[in-house]
Amino acid sequence: MEGYVNAFINYLAIERGLAKNTLESYGRDLKQFQNYMNDLNLEVEKDSNENMIQEYLKSLQTKGRAVSTISRNIAAIKAFYQYLVKENYLENDPSQSLDTPKVEKKLPKILSVHEVEELLKQPEIKSSGGLRDKAMLELLYATGIRVSELIALNISDINLDMGYVKCYGKGSKNRIVPLGSIAVKAVHDYIIKGRMKVVRTYDEPALFINHHGGRLTRQGFWKIIKKYAQEAGITKDITPHTLRHSFATHLLENGADLRSVQEMLGHADISTTQLYTQIVKNPLKEVYDKSHPRA
Repeated sequence: MEGYVNAFINYLAIERGLAKNTLESYGRDLKQFQNYMNDLNLEVEKDSNENMIQEYLKSLQTKGRAVSTISRNIAAIKAFYQYLVKENYLENDPSQSLDTPKVEKKLPKILSVHEVEELLKQPEIKSSGGLRDKAMLELLYATGIRVSELIALNISDINLDMGYVKCYGKGSKNRIVPLGSIAVKAVHDYIIKGRMKVVRTYDEPALFINHHGGRLTRQGFWKIIKKYAQEAGITKDITPHTLRHSFATHLLENGADLRSVQEMLGHADISTTQLYTQIVKNPLKEVYDKSHPRA
């Protein structure tokens, strides 16, 4: 089965241009499915049927896997078998009638404007690392780009004179996002005063550099934002996407239209962006409940 899985992942990467994180997610889920089949001495061509897949999904439930995890596994398995049928490895799709359980979309956790301001104050800009961290946090909150897009940025993707950043999102789709004056200054200061002190070679394309002189990783950024959140006294659970969620919510709170926010975030489906409107509506509901005589 391993050969089929590898061929499928290559197909997703080359033909459909899926993002690295998505490919890794498919790979992990299908690896588990592969191990399940191997343990039972099952073969893809001979033993693939709906009952077998259902038994595998039951085993995930028995292990206490979340509904969202099982839903993601079903999506991976269905896509895998659709590929096998498309490439004529199988005649019929045994996953065709599988239903994907509905997963309740949780509202993104955000920071208040005050909390964001406190977070952005934390980096010590007297050091090259502090200048880099300040630039990253300001850029994230100014643009709402994903952390994967942030660390993938090259020097050539930033135009400080025009005030924009070009980033490459899911499915290798690129978009242009405006960059505010405060973020422009932070990135400029980092490039001039900080980056040149740590970069290994002058032709290094990466914008954000780690202390070894190479491109900063997602894990490296995760440690950085957790550290500054703690120093700022923020007790909320912080994720790498917290500033992205805060960016979208604060824009909508201040009257930005949904389509513009969708474009800046790089959402393919506007229903994903609409999730933020529920956060914006919550304070209105609180005001209504407190103020209306018949609430």
